[in-house]
Formats: sequence, structure tokens, C-alpha cells
Amino acid sequence: MSTITTRGDDLATLRASVTGDVLLAGDAGYAEAASCYNLAIQHRPAVLVVAADTSDVAAAVRFATTNDHPIAIHATGHGVARPSDGGVLIVMSRLTGVQVDPVSRTARIEGGAKWAAVMPLATEHGLAPLVGSTTDVGAVGYTLGGGFGWLGRRYGLSSDAVRWFDLVTASGEELRASADENPEVFWALKGGGGGSLGVVTAMEIELFPVTEVYAGNLLYPAFMARDVIRRWRDWSARQDERLTSSFVLMNFPPLDEVPEPLRGQSFVMVRGCWSGDLDEGAAIIDEWREWRPPVMDMFGRMPFAMNDMISQDPPDPMPAMVSTEWFDELEDEAVEVLVRAGLPEPGRPPMLVMTEVRHAGGAVKRNAAGAANDRGRSGELLLEMVGIVVSPHAGLALEAHLRHTRKALAPFVTGATYLNFTEGEEKQHRTASAFSPHHLARLQAVKAVLDPDDVFCHGFAIPQG
Repeated sequence: MSTITTRGDDLATLRASVTGDVLLAGDAGYAEAASCYNLAIQHRPAVLVVAADTSDVAAAVRFATTNDHPIAIHATGHGVARPSDGGVLIVMSRLTGVQVDPVSRTARIEGGAKWAAVMPLATEHGLAPLVGSTTDVGAVGYTLGGGFGWLGRRYGLSSDAVRWFDLVTASGEELRASADENPEVFWALKGGGGGSLGVVTAMEIELFPVTEVYAGNLLYPAFMARDVIRRWRDWSARQDERLTSSFVLMNFPPLDEVPEPLRGQSFVMVRGCWSGDLDEGAAIIDEWREWRPPVMDMFGRMPFAMNDMISQDPPDPMPAMVSTEWFDELEDEAVEVLVRAGLPEPGRPPMLVMTEVRHAGGAVKRNAAGAANDRGRSGELLLEMVGIVVSPHAGLALEAHLRHTRKALAPFVTGATYLNFTEGEEKQHRTASAFSPHHLARLQAVKAVLDPDDVFCHGFAIPQG
């Protein structure tokens, strides 16, 4: 851990002014509060503040800046860019308040709340947030990175639905950012402000009238991967924006918690969510059933409250590596690269657990031009690759595999990054690629005003202008 020096009287003042907890290494609760969902990344802050309210956040920020400590922000431990090592880590996990207004179709969400707290309050009124593949992630952090979920092609990214943010800046000031109040800060936070411009303590988002969907997965044997992917490529391109879909190369690990029919097996999957008339959605998926019967059919009507059943992300923390690319079109040569990289070779275990390409376009792309992260959402097809780090040696092999795969895909991709599908060093190194030069300059200008000393250096890596 890096060494930092803190005046004892300042630490005593912090403890006295914070309602939540102030923890140092070795204190009870320190390790648990600092733990990440991705166990391959570990925070080792010198001072950890578990905030109970906005005043605690402001006090922690003032303490950090007084003592020249960098600040990292942590809610659920997903999507970490640069781990806190020797600085101040502000943990938002107790700021979990959620209030839904069914009349205005909005939800006010505090900075540490997960989507799991939002979903039941929204669906009670026939409304839905633009949640991602799992409700286990923090709503604010997900939204600051854009937030592409199963309603994305119809309604856009989660960041498009924000009405306002409440922000604590590097000076400890509390401000509101909206279209009418601090509009440039508001623009920057919607897709470009993940942990780099201040601490978002709350936001208000728009909710949408979605109750039931036709969604799920069709599983085909892995040997059909090339045929399924090429068919999905042509099929998805002609679908209405009410359908957000993907194909997935899935290698289920040989673990007891995996259902027996899937355990240790590889499949190519067609995945999606239709938010229009349910009979119409069923007819669209029937095109696949009529083409080839899947070995497992998990598509059907479901309440949108069961959104987690579509992607079935693992609920438990694990050590992982994630990488991403954007395509404007998926050429046959790129399909070949993905199949070779995503499925196991004979006699060898797979390097990746999942390789998924989502159909974007629609409102995701249509709203890109004015968004801060314009390049990071303007493609047609979004790739995510996920591998599990079972050991340090395996981690090195996985890192090389991801690097070689991205190199092989280089002639076919845009080079832009979707920031929510990167972590660690890759997120730091590739942050700038999510923004066009003009938007990056605007973002740098906002950063220069809000955080000229780069106190918030653990979030999106915004280069100095």
C-alpha cells in the first residue's frame, strides 16, 4: 500500500463529523467495506469512509483535499477503474434511499442504491427503469457510464433518462446539475462522469411504461455457432426498436451451482427482450424455432421485474477480466475471430466464459451525437468478453487472450470503448476513446473547473487538456 500522511487532528475531526464509519486498515469492517464484486481488483485505502448521508460525503472530500489524498468512490464494487491504494475511499453502500413518483414517472435514487431497490417500487406502478443485465449493480455508477440495458434500443441508455444529479465536488461543495442548472456539468456526468468529476449522492430518472416483455434465451449447440451468428446478424438488422437482442457464446463452468444440463457445456445463444405486443414478440422469436429447434428454449412472457432472468449474471463476487469493442457491421472474418476466441479448442478448457454481441443502434445510437460519450455509444453492435481469473497464471493467459483477440478484431471495429464493459487498467487506458475530440475537450473543461487538481483520479481517466 502506498504511504500517505494524515494529521491526527484532521482524522479526529473527520471521525467527529461523520455519522457513518471512518475505518483504517486492520479495523473491523474495513476489509468487507473495501471489497469489490470483481475479486481480481482490490482496494487498499489508507482511510475508508462509509458515508451515512451527503454530509458525510462532503466531510470525507474536505478531509481528503486538506491532506492531499486522492479520492475513490465505491458503491457495489462493479466497474472499478483504478483501485484505491493509499488514498481515501468513500463507500456509498448506506445511501440506498429510493422514492418513486408514479404521477411524474420518476424515481429519486441515492448514490449507493442498487437497481434491485428501484425495480419493485417502479413495477408496482406499471413502470420500469432502464436497468442493465442485472439489478445487483449500483444504479448511479451504471448510469454515469451510460447504462445499456434490455430496453436500450427503444428508450436509449440509462444516462438519457436522468433529470438531475446531486454532486459533491472536490471543494466539498454540493450542487445540483440538470438541463437548467449547471447544464455543462449535467452533460458531462451523463456518460462521462464516472468517479472523475465528484461524488454523485443522488439522481432523478425518468421511468417508462413497461410491465411485461417477451424475453429469454434460445440455446443451440456450439457447433452451430457460425450459422447462428450469421443468421442473427441478418435477422437483428431488420428488427423493430422494441427488440434489443444479442448472440452469446457461452461456456458454462463445471460448477455445482450450474444446472446439470448446462454444467461444463458450451452453447451459442440467441438472447433478447421484446417490449411491444407480446404475441408479436412471440412471432418474431418463432422465426428461430421454425429455422432450427433449439436444444433449450427459455424465451417466453415474463414480468419486466424478472429482468435478471434474461442475462442470468452470477450474483456472487468472482475474479474476472472484461473487454469490449464496437462494430458498425459484423463481417464474416470477424465472426470467425469471435468463434475461435470464444469457444474452447478440442481438449482444452475455454479461455472465456462469455462472448456476447448486443444489437445497439436504435435510440442508443440516435441519442449519441449530443451525449458526452458519443463515440462510446454510436456503433451498431457492442461486444463484451468475460473471462474468470482462477489463478495468477491463468490471469496472465487470459489477459494475453483478450489482447490478441482485440488485435485480430482491429480491422473490423471502431476502436471506441463502452466504458461499462471495461475495468482496471483497460478502463484507464481506453477512457478517452469513448469521446470524440470535441466532446473530450468539453469534458476536460468541466474537469478543470470542478477538479483542477485531479483529486478524483480513480474514475474515468480524463486526460488533462
